[in-house]
Amino acid sequence: MDGQMTLYKNENGLNLLDFACTEKVRIEAFTATCKVQAMRDGYIYITEKKKRKYNKPIFREDHSSLSLGTDGIYYFVFRLPAEMVEQLPEKLAHEALMLAQKVVNEILYTKAEEV
Repeated sequence: MDGQMTLYKNENGLNLLDFACTEKVRIEAFTATCKVQAMRDGYIYITEKKKRKYNKPIFREDHSSLSLGTDGIYYFVFRLPAEMVEQLPEKLAHEALMLAQKVVNEILYTKAEEV
C-alpha cells in the first residue's frame, strides 16, 4: 500500500507512528502486539508477535492456582494484596496444602478408576 507515514514522540516521550493510506484498499481490521524497529536510514520494520498462551488452572483456591504449563512443568501461583501481608504465611501454607490435597485426591481417584 502506498501512503504517508508520520513518526513522532508524544509529551511522555513515547514514539508514535501514524500511517495514512493514499490508495483505495479494503483490509480486515486488526489489533496486534508488535515489535517495531526504526533504522537509521528511515526504514521501519513491524513484526507481529505471537499471542501468549496462558496456562489453564487445574485447581484453584481463593488466592492461588495450580496449572500444568505447555512446557510440562507444574506452576503454583499465589497472589495476595499487599495490605494482607500479615496473613500471607498462614494463607500461603493453607492454600498450598489444600491444592496438594486436591492433587492427592485426583491421583487416588484416577487409580481407583483404573482398577
